[in-house]
Amino acid sequence: MNAQSPVGVWKNYDDKDGKEKSHIEIYEKNGKLCGKVIKLLPGATLTNCVKCQGAKKGKSLVGMDILWNLTKVGNTYDNGTIIDPKSGKEYDCKIELDGKDQLNVRGYMGVSIFGKTQIWKRVI
Repeated sequence: MNAQSPVGVWKNYDDKDGKEKSHIEIYEKNGKLCGKVIKLLPGATLTNCVKCQGAKKGKSLVGMDILWNLTKVGNTYDNGTIIDPKSGKEYDCKIELDGKDQLNVRGYMGVSIFGKTQIWKRVI
């Protein structure tokens, strides 16, 4: 996909200290976007999803899908799900490009206004 697509590798950051945590590959699967951790960076403090439920419980973050089922809605991808590996909680998710090298990733419960946005930077 081209540079105007969120498909590619992105770097995310810790909400508390701002340190780089991981590289996440966003890819297309069955017409929807998903994202999996492909690399943990030295600033990462969590390596396994200890608080996750079900099949993800205790699994390594590397190789794990942390966002899935995002569908294109206008200029955004919405109606997906994202997991917070620290808490194990799943949230509704939408993502939107801000230029070609910044991705706004919003997790929320029910209504987007009641959520939090993370800024991810493009690696590839």
